[in-house]
Amino acid sequence: MKAHTRETQATMTPEKSLQYLKEGNVRFQKNLKANRNLLEQVNDTSEGQFPFATILSCIDSRVSAELVFDQGLGDIFSVRIAGNFVNEDILGSMEFACKLAGTKLIVVLGHTSCGAVKGACDDAKLGNLTAMLDKIKPAVKTVVTPEDPNLRNSSNIEFVNDVAEKNVLLTIDRIKKESSVLAEMQNKGEIKIIGAMYDIHSGAVAFYE
Repeated sequence: MKAHTRETQATMTPEKSLQYLKEGNVRFQKNLKANRNLLEQVNDTSEGQFPFATILSCIDSRVSAELVFDQGLGDIFSVRIAGNFVNEDILGSMEFACKLAGTKLIVVLGHTSCGAVKGACDDAKLGNLTAMLDKIKPAVKTVVTPEDPNLRNSSNIEFVNDVAEKNVLLTIDRIKKESSVLAEMQNKGEIKIIGAMYDIHSGAVAFYE
């Protein structure tokens, strides 16, 4: 499989880009890989890059977007931060990726048993981590069940995963609200912004369409 070129990127639509990721995740789950020569892709991308998707995911070592979607060099922009939330710098990176570099799809990828989400659920305090977890706490507050305070912590994995899902959805809302560039592109059908959840037990990605 060759690296994407300006010509192949131009043929990609938001829907086709999503399908590429879905097919890649199926290959990953089946322990299959597309036939690609990474060293050849190094050479192919030395003069430029033409990715088709931008993926915001957690820094979790088990959730590498390139691996779980079976993508090669030059295929995706990968933005990683604990808890997969956005800030001004990440929004700027996404605007570059879509408006200037031509990607057709933004995926906010959360995952089950997320450590950053667990920290937000437990109101953890530690250096700069404290301020970072504050970005995830709106999702904690939005998940209203269970009401019992003793069940609203990291020991309740169902609650943690509910918060992780809500965090993905709130992040998408923030992207649309805080980036007029990306919101306009989506309204015109030039890009699609969707959420997804990676299951650390199965390797499967569920998309929120």
